[in-house]
Parts: sequence; C-alpha cells; structure tokens
Amino acid sequence: MNTKVNLAGVELKNPVMTASGTFGSGAEYSEFVDLSELGAVVTKGVANVPWPGNPTPRIAETYGGMINAIGLQNPGIDVFCKRDIPFLKKYDTKIIVNVCGKSTQDYCEVVERLADEDVDLLEINISCPNVKEGGIAFGQDAKAVEAITKEVKKRAKQPIIMKLSPNVTDITQMARAAEAGGADVLSLINTLTGMKIDINKRTFAVANKTGGMSGPAVKPVAVRMVYQVANAVKIPIIGMGGISNAEDAIEFILAGATAVSIGTANFFNPYATAETVKGIEAYMRKYQIEDINTLIGAVK
Repeated sequence: MNTKVNLAGVELKNPVMTASGTFGSGAEYSEFVDLSELGAVVTKGVANVPWPGNPTPRIAETYGGMINAIGLQNPGIDVFCKRDIPFLKKYDTKIIVNVCGKSTQDYCEVVERLADEDVDLLEINISCPNVKEGGIAFGQDAKAVEAITKEVKKRAKQPIIMKLSPNVTDITQMARAAEAGGADVLSLINTLTGMKIDINKRTFAVANKTGGMSGPAVKPVAVRMVYQVANAVKIPIIGMGGISNAEDAIEFILAGATAVSIGTANFFNPYATAETVKGIEAYMRKYQIEDINTLIGAVK
C-alpha cells in the first residue's frame, strides 16, 4: 500500500502535515505525536525580524471553530534557524517553513536566509497585509500575487508553496496568478475573516475587532475552493480548512488535493495528525486502494 505523495519533487511518506501557526515549530506537540509519523511539519510563520503580534485578547471560540488575531507573533528568522530547524532535523519528516512579511523585500530576505538551511519547501503566506499598499493583503490582488511569487521564486533555493487567502471574489484567479508567477505548489485555504462580539461586555471578543476564522465550520468552503483550484491549475495543491480526521482529509484529496494540513483540530485533539495518518491507511485497506495517488481529484 503506497501512501507516498510528491510535492514539486519532494516526496512525503504520507499526505498529512500540520497547518502553520497551529503547531508551533513542532516542539510543543512532540510529546503527543511522533513527528516522524507525519508527511511534513509546517512551521509557524517566520519573518525577517521578530514580530510582537497583536494586543490581547487574541483568540475567541466560535460555533464550529475559532477566531484568531495573533498577528503572526514570531521570534524572527535568526532564532528560528538556531533553535527550531535543529529540533525538527531530529525527526524523519519533511520541513516546510512558513514565511510572512510586510513587504516583498521582507519575504525575500527570509527566503534568501533559508537558502542554505536544510529545509524542504517554503510556504509563502500572502494573507499578510502589504504595508506599502495601504494594508490590503498581497493575496487579494492577482497582480500582486503574481509579482510577489516571481520575486520570491527568483531567490528561493527550495520549491515554493503560495498560500492563498479565501477572502477574494474568485480564488481561481489568484491561483492562476501564483502559477503564472512560478509557484511550485499552492496551499489553501487560509482563514476566513470573521468577527465575534461579547454581548455582556458589549465589546469585541478579540482586541483586533476581526480575526481569522478556522475550524470545522469553514470546511465546506475550503473543499469547494480546493476543487475549483484543482480544475484551474496544473500544480499540486495542499488542502486545509477544518480538517479534523481522516474522513475530512480524504474529502479534500478526492476534491483534488495532493496533501492536507491539519490546524485548528490540534487545539482540541493534539493527536489529530497521527490519528489522521492511521485513518487514511484504514480507509485504503477497507476499499482496497493500493496507491493514494489514485484518489487525488478522483471526484470530477
């Protein structure tokens, strides 16, 4: 039985990985999950300098999910290279570094710094607000998507994954723009913009007013977008958005995803990733599927 999948020449032992920002850089979860069982670990977003993140409160629970406005708090690329990469190298898993920035230059600095590091793929978070363009996210304008993809691709030694924002009118337009810019892989979806109000305090539940909504409630939107993008581009897709178990993961694979990322589920079930790996194997045995690749995009 073959569970191996290929992302731009990088072979993963199975299609299950973590979603950025929900797993730290692996250390927090290593007592629950043997990271060597996972196809890949995707790190929390890393910037060229440390980011303090947003004021608190930064997380609120919602029906079927959560809203977060962490603001991509991170210690910066220097600490990350010194502390987190050596930790992840101890495990037999692929390392995907999520990169964030406030300008094209910021992203390029991180990508150049990672050129000589032993990591497998780079995931570029283009849901970050582009300060030079008045705060609109890079991923909300097709021209900006293509331009930043081109610039990052020029400087990256590793294959690049462009992580798409769902907060757009037409996700396929953004996907095609990333593909045209030279993206090797796409990942989607990032969080949907949401809001929650505390009626007793009569104030916003998170200090930022709005935040990224994730969890089971977003899954049908994510599956639809993965399906649309899979039929619009020729490059592999990593699907994410509300995946809690093997059933959810297989739904994304049937829609056209080559691999899947598990995010919010890690907060309510720290074993979710490892359980999903086992669940996919059980599904393949049940239906006598020899090769997981035959399931990718099988629903047309």
